Amino acid sequence: MTPPEAAPAATPLLDREGFAAAVGATPAQMADLDRYLSLLSARNEQMNLVGPSALGEFWSRHVLDSVQLLQLAPDAKTWADVGAGGGFPGLVLAIFLKGVPGAKVHLIESMTKRCRFLQEVTDALGLPAVVHNARAEILDLSPVAVVTARACAPFPRLLGYVAPYMRKGAVGLFLKGSNAAAELEEAARQWRFEARLLASRSDPSGRIVRLEKLSRV
Repeated sequence: MTPPEAAPAATPLLDREGFAAAVGATPAQMADLDRYLSLLSARNEQMNLVGPSALGEFWSRHVLDSVQLLQLAPDAKTWADVGAGGGFPGLVLAIFLKGVPGAKVHLIESMTKRCRFLQEVTDALGLPAVVHNARAEILDLSPVAVVTARACAPFPRLLGYVAPYMRKGAVGLFLKGSNAAAELEEAARQWRFEARLLASRSDPSGRIVRLEKLSRV
């Protein structure tokens, strides 16, 4: 495992316009994100899709957290989001990949009510996404370029979920908090892998873990 990158300086909270400027989002992408936020806000009380802070930090924390993955795999067109939940990062990735020839994001979620929401947003925005109401480790998908997850499970369990995708050649890009290195150390008792910890744009204490060459010990 390579040493982690130094954390970037803390950045102020971004509002809608600040986010658009920071990532160069197009008017069409911003319109889709507005619609996603509207649907998420409307459904969250009944479905408990995201935590109470997520809506208030939608642009600066959650959407920025998701979009930064595209900068790490700019040529990747096929993605699998394990434990897609309320749509971070999968729905955001699909919004930014909309219109890209051959793009497809697999949204994998075991909870049926969350799948209903993911499908509602996918249909409303015409996204290049496919919703799978299934457990990730038993779902047989065609190979994807990148498998990702955010707030899904600690690495010792998460690696079991994503192993089928990585065995087919996917690179892992996982959004984690400050305990990423400790989780990897624990996972190394059961798994072999090459890991690199990258600084997060959205959270100075967060890390993006790039994982390759996964196999059982």
